Amino acid sequence: MATPYEFLIGLRYTRSRKGAAFVSVFSAFSILGVALAVATLIVVLSVMNGFQKELRTRILSVVSHIEIRAYPDLANWKGTEKIAGQNPHVLAQAPYVMGQAMLSFDGASRGSMLRGVDPASEDTVADIGTHMRAGRFSDLTQGSYGIVLGLDQARMLGAGMGDDVVVIIPQGLATPAGTMPRLRSFKVVGVFDIGMYEFDSGLAFINIEDAQRLYRMNGVSGVRLKVDDLLQASTIGRQIAAQLPPSLEVNDWTRSHANFFRAVQIEKRMMFLLLVMIMIVAAFNIISAQVMVVTEKQADIAILRTLGSSPSSILGIFIFQGALVGLIGTVIGVVGGIALALNIDVVVPAIERLFGVQFLDKSVYYISELPSDLQSGDVIAVAATALFFALAATVYPAWKAARVNPAAALRYE
Repeated sequence: MATPYEFLIGLRYTRSRKGAAFVSVFSAFSILGVALAVATLIVVLSVMNGFQKELRTRILSVVSHIEIRAYPDLANWKGTEKIAGQNPHVLAQAPYVMGQAMLSFDGASRGSMLRGVDPASEDTVADIGTHMRAGRFSDLTQGSYGIVLGLDQARMLGAGMGDDVVVIIPQGLATPAGTMPRLRSFKVVGVFDIGMYEFDSGLAFINIEDAQRLYRMNGVSGVRLKVDDLLQASTIGRQIAAQLPPSLEVNDWTRSHANFFRAVQIEKRMMFLLLVMIMIVAAFNIISAQVMVVTEKQADIAILRTLGSSPSSILGIFIFQGALVGLIGTVIGVVGGIALALNIDVVVPAIERLFGVQFLDKSVYYISELPSDLQSGDVIAVAATALFFALAATVYPAWKAARVNPAAALRYE
């Protein structure tokens, strides 16, 4: 089947006049603008997705999917575990004791959240064992009074493996001299590194039975649950709460850290809207380039009209030309954006080494590496948006070309 002449002429107008280059200067700048806008949007959305995924992964390596808590403590925690375990979505359970403490070593002191755990059970609901920088999480045995510190916490205290850290808890001990805080010496048996300053500097682990003795608890603070679908944790939590006494609090990770993920989601949406403005600027570039082409080709348009071309054919020529520019720019941008998003872990460190800077400070941004999670839905949405704006940008110049008066255009030729 022969190619319609509107397509052939539109393709010819896209190319350079002398044929020395594949595209004309006007078309080249329009293509470059669209490509940069598309690639930038794909990379930014991928980084936002990666940041959200990395943040969720690191938080859930410490925070369980669902927590069941009681105040002041949960005495019948085994019965609670049994009820929660009846839900088919619950994969694992682990009791814990949580309390505040002051850690002291060699004159240095740091406030900390102290979590008593059973290492075997804790490994089924969290991934602390995979983040150990030194020692083993399983070394938190009963009666050994061992402690596992976060990396930043250990550095601030100046404590290392085998050192004895004094744990001071705010619960008072009545003595003839007055109320004194209780304290106990714990030996450092491990150091973990989650990669999030919040946890690495303010969380420590001890054995659950050592914690019960330290805080003088007969029960536990609560039970941590792991479910098969973390995105459905809120729904599963409500199902479990309906089967438990109302005195128990059931909390899931989407509520305990909702502000983090809500902020990331809002930021992603705002970044999408802001970067769409770049696409609109690129679309205006297409409009200006198309208007210049129409102005330059008025004589050609007039000749085509005198040879019998209808206004709709002229309209089709310039719509096709603009759409082709948008399509080429979108394809280049998609390919470049995907390539950069997939190699962001190589490109960013190279830039940091080259200029001697660090883009992400762990103490400020929770994580120290720039992650990327390329999602096909984002790529499709970006490509579709770019093509829509590129096509919309051709309407006015094409309409102007279709309204060219042949007699007026050829009067001075």
